[in-house]
Amino acid sequence: MKSVLLLLFLSVLSLLSLSRRAEGIRWLSLSSTAEHVNKTQQCKTMQGLVSSQVQLCRTNLELMHTIIQAAREVKKTCQKTFVDMRWNCSSIEAPKYLPDLERGTRESAFVYALSAAAISHTIARACTSGELRLCTCGPIPGEIPEPGYRWGGCADNLHYGLLMGSKFSDAPMKMKKKTGSTANKLMHLHNSEVGRQALKDALVMKCKCHGVSGSCSIRTCWRGLQDLKEIALDLKAKYLSATKVVHRPMGTRKQLVPKDIDVRPVRENELVYLQSSPDFCTKNEKLGSVGTQERQCNKTSSGSDSCDLMCCGRGYNPYNEKVVERCHCKYHWCCYVTCKKCEKMVEKYVCK
Repeated sequence: MKSVLLLLFLSVLSLLSLSRRAEGIRWLSLSSTAEHVNKTQQCKTMQGLVSSQVQLCRTNLELMHTIIQAAREVKKTCQKTFVDMRWNCSSIEAPKYLPDLERGTRESAFVYALSAAAISHTIARACTSGELRLCTCGPIPGEIPEPGYRWGGCADNLHYGLLMGSKFSDAPMKMKKKTGSTANKLMHLHNSEVGRQALKDALVMKCKCHGVSGSCSIRTCWRGLQDLKEIALDLKAKYLSATKVVHRPMGTRKQLVPKDIDVRPVRENELVYLQSSPDFCTKNEKLGSVGTQERQCNKTSSGSDSCDLMCCGRGYNPYNEKVVERCHCKYHWCCYVTCKKCEKMVEKYVCK
């Protein structure tokens, strides 16, 4: 009886420990929230929020719909970005695989960076579209545009997006109570800032033409953000070249420094991780791996989506799938195209 009680106690302790470790990214579970947030009482019942996020919810209730949208965008964008790799962002199916996102791997580095970028991106765009009454268009740039160009339109309000986005997404890592290791918190804060920096770099000039018969003699321009998928691809490149770090004394305090390189500070634009990742070939819930069985692979590819790499040498099975394509297209003067729909069988492959 004592041994059973001890096992039960250890099990509960383990679950409590996991929930505390997972706090940094648990707000992504808002992606499954279907309800419309219009009462402050709802803030306390929302899954995945720490106390400071609940307080932000209460004081910025209108913002929560945008944050829920951001959580959905993170999940969708992450899975699309990694569809061609063994790790396909399955870890983001919160809360089942949260341990993987809190182990300090390069996968967690990417998710934290993308999450930080996505929440600020979604808020900035919501200001522009008028979805948020709390903010308006971004400011007009101070520099004088070239001849033929003029500032106008409605710029994405990146300043407000970064301000509110960082307040919300960084809140769990800045809590005073001791939850999780200091090294993990520093890693998550650093990678979140890398995500926001990638967002700043994605602010580009967008223009609309004016003039007789589309001559574009005058262009009205504003600062707008690239789509989140473009930012995710930038962060994926940083994921592939991420730096492994250790937490050790540097001067008067402990800092994250590269493990296998000559001592230097961690660069502001590089993703960092503390622990090596599994190979993601086989299912291991503890490590956050769902394995690659039944994953589709590309027989003719030599990249990460190739059947050799994706299937980890286990081999693959072919199957036929019916696809519908546009065919026999004709151009009609002026100015439209008509097409027929054709069916054909395509051979595809899945890992054993």
